[in-house]
Amino acid sequence: MAERSTAAVDVADNGGDEPPAAKADEATNDGTAQAEETEGASPEKPEGDDGRARSETVPATPDVHSGHKLAERYRLEECVTRLDGFSSWRAVDEKLRRAVGVHLLPANHPRARSVLAAARSSALLGDPRFVQVLDAVEEDDLVYVVHEWLPDATELTALLAAGPMEAHDAYQLVSQLSHAMAAAHREGLTHLRLTPGAVLRSSTGQYRIRGLAVNAALRGVTSERPLRQDTEAIGALLYAALTKRWPYESDAYGLSGLPKGMGLIAPDQVRAGVHRGLSELAMRALANDGATASRQEPPCTTPDELAKAVAAMPRVLPPEPTFAAQPVYQQPVYPTTYQQGTYGRPSSHPSSVPQPVLAAPPAPLQSRTGRVLKWGVSALLIAALGLGSWQLAETLLDQRKGSDDNGVTETTEDKKDPAPAPPKPLTIAKATEFMPDGSGIQPGDVPNAIDDNSSTAWVTNRYLGFANFGNLPQRRQGSGIIVDLGKVQDVRAIDVDMYRSGQTTAVFAAGPDASSPTSSADFPQRIAPKQVAGKTLKEELEKPLRTRYILIHITELPADGTGGYRGGITDISVLG
Repeated sequence: MAERSTAAVDVADNGGDEPPAAKADEATNDGTAQAEETEGASPEKPEGDDGRARSETVPATPDVHSGHKLAERYRLEECVTRLDGFSSWRAVDEKLRRAVGVHLLPANHPRARSVLAAARSSALLGDPRFVQVLDAVEEDDLVYVVHEWLPDATELTALLAAGPMEAHDAYQLVSQLSHAMAAAHREGLTHLRLTPGAVLRSSTGQYRIRGLAVNAALRGVTSERPLRQDTEAIGALLYAALTKRWPYESDAYGLSGLPKGMGLIAPDQVRAGVHRGLSELAMRALANDGATASRQEPPCTTPDELAKAVAAMPRVLPPEPTFAAQPVYQQPVYPTTYQQGTYGRPSSHPSSVPQPVLAAPPAPLQSRTGRVLKWGVSALLIAALGLGSWQLAETLLDQRKGSDDNGVTETTEDKKDPAPAPPKPLTIAKATEFMPDGSGIQPGDVPNAIDDNSSTAWVTNRYLGFANFGNLPQRRQGSGIIVDLGKVQDVRAIDVDMYRSGQTTAVFAAGPDASSPTSSADFPQRIAPKQVAGKTLKEELEKPLRTRYILIHITELPADGTGGYRGGITDISVLG
């Protein structure tokens, strides 16, 4: 149960509020993609008089149970949430032998496409301050999202249940959350469900946010002011950390709300001893129509503004450590016959404190045996001194023999091997498109990737629906470019400029005896592991690798911002 409370996904706790319905997904097709599947647009749900979206008809939650296996890999263990037509599970990745979390919903669920899009966008962020999305798949009429599972982390809900936080801990909370959400917003991602259950603290004191974009998509939560909503959520978490009270009239997340009819009260007025600067910061994040703190500073309406406000205030230091008091040293009492002027006579009033009895000191080495022992030790010391002097002299003579005629002794630095020369670019004879099934994407543009011209590139077509080339059967092995060096050479490094960041890429090399390789099996040697590459992909090998053919392999494409996926390669450099 402890593991479930610290690592389960917070998508069920609603804080007593009914979330708005999901906005309908829309799909466009400009005719340039080769994807065989397209997403159909669904009409938006009409809103009622209260501004909330009317309830939508959702299919039943998938009928799966503990022990069910997804993709022959993820074994479901324990259901932690089941509502609104989806369920969340603790599962085991049998391939990597680790615990993971899984969101599961039917493919015909009205929010299935939104969940897939949110999960894939969140996975591309790759920020360690967020719980990472590991996989997002539609398979066998099911849609499932796999994410990290952190059994050693503690939910903020549990931390707040123990009482208000120290000022330093609350300062770290608002600082880390505001910086993390500012980075997410710069990439166009929002949370909209930033509750105490969505924040975890690791054993090292680092805070991690889970459910970025995905939790809101699962519940159909949307917002006209997403930046403002995420900022106010951080302010509410800071308020709760300082006071152990939820800054609204209703109770939520195991916390008592504020007294009804009194409005928003500053944290330092709710609880004595609250840090003044943090109290004002919480009010600036929570105030909707202007700051209500005593200093009347402007409100923070975005996480970036909140992060700058945190950086501008004096840093809150951790409390000084306390040390246990050292025991008082007691002066030992030694026996004596001198008491109050009486010498040599017993006292008529013996002390009530028992006196310790000291052992007799050992006899000095004044006997004949003692003198023999002292002379023996002295002789051994003299012999050891002489032996050491002889070895030192012999070492100096050996060094003199090893010196040259000019009297210069060869040093260790003279014996070092010269530093290897830096890698230099190798000539690329030609390049071809990686076409394992014989059908190409843009084979005629491949020379653009080896012309040392950053304004030209080999660019893929635009695909819809799936990052793995539209999930087309002929693209199951991805695509890429095969580089031919003309002859077998020593390869020491690779430097690739990508057309767009976010492409899942790996680099392999064929064996030295390979001839015209065309399939993945023809490239058994790995140069760079599979990774989500940035704008550039660089890898330097510890030992040179003998090969003639190198494959820059692309398996997944990044989103182009218009609902499609597209990638490519601008320039390739091989160094040896």
